[in-house]
Amino acid sequence: MNQKHQEDLAHIRSMMERSSRFISLSGLSGVFAGLSALIGGIYVYQLFKANGMDYLSDDHKLYSTNLVSELFWIGFTILICALVFGTFFTVRKSKKCNLPIWTSATKKMLFNLAVPLAAGGIFCLALIYHGHFGLVAPATLIFYGLAVINAEKYTFSDIKYLGFSELILGCISLFYIGYGLIFWILGFGILHILYGLVMFKKYK
Repeated sequence: MNQKHQEDLAHIRSMMERSSRFISLSGLSGVFAGLSALIGGIYVYQLFKANGMDYLSDDHKLYSTNLVSELFWIGFTILICALVFGTFFTVRKSKKCNLPIWTSATKKMLFNLAVPLAAGGIFCLALIYHGHFGLVAPATLIFYGLAVINAEKYTFSDIKYLGFSELILGCISLFYIGYGLIFWILGFGILHILYGLVMFKKYK
């Protein structure tokens, strides 16, 4: 009898979890988003070299308008790739587990994620407009970390560790202006891959 009650309680908890949290998020989304950022970061490093800049040794980095424009579009392309991979693996997991995608929890998670990201995007555009290029990478890490932490209550709680890691890394990079690419690769590349692998193993 006690075993039946425990099974019923476990079933009720599972139903409540499904209704209140977005649990179709796939660890592979993080892995491929990280790989996209890693490849993009390496490409940017090679782009600097092609423009005669030794990124790791130049203390004062001067960015031409054309280079800034190209960096912006590279970042935008990486974002699109991450969104495409995220959508693909999330839809695949939801179908495999027979879970609905567009629920109230999904809407709440996306809203809580979008508000800090939108504010961060405007802030970064303002930094570019005023020529403060060295602060863009730290700002993207900080606002992304805040967005992930803000959305954690509507998905897997483990995601908050990624958010805090991104936030801390962004704060540290504020004191190493000029080396934002390295921190950007660490945050959006390496951390995403590690987080994705852990999540995939834990919730596969």
